[in-house]
Amino acid sequence: MKIGTDIVQIHRIEASIEKFGDKFIDRFLSQDEQERLGNKPESLAGYWAAKEAVAKALGCGIGHELGFHDIVLSKTDRGAPLFALRASAQEHFGIASRSLSISHDGGFALAVVALTLLDS
Repeated sequence: MKIGTDIVQIHRIEASIEKFGDKFIDRFLSQDEQERLGNKPESLAGYWAAKEAVAKALGCGIGHELGFHDIVLSKTDRGAPLFALRASAQEHFGIASRSLSISHDGGFALAVVALTLLDS
């Protein structure tokens, strides 16, 4: 099992949105994700933390091997967060099972990811 976590100050995300607008949001969320997930600052901070936590669990961080748009966020019918990898990233990393939790309180957003890889 691999675990990744990330925490971000919500005001840092708000400041980036104020400074860069939609360009900042487009950097880490696809248009489809933005429409599905909403755009409250605390939620956006949670989505940022979620993608960072996925990358950390995979042991590579966000960069050449895995980009923000390789990680696709969604929600269950009951509103629980989910993530998947785009096909090429899934082939590269081979995730067998996955779990994502996002929370925000006291000016912070936190995400925790647990996953197992196919070759583990």
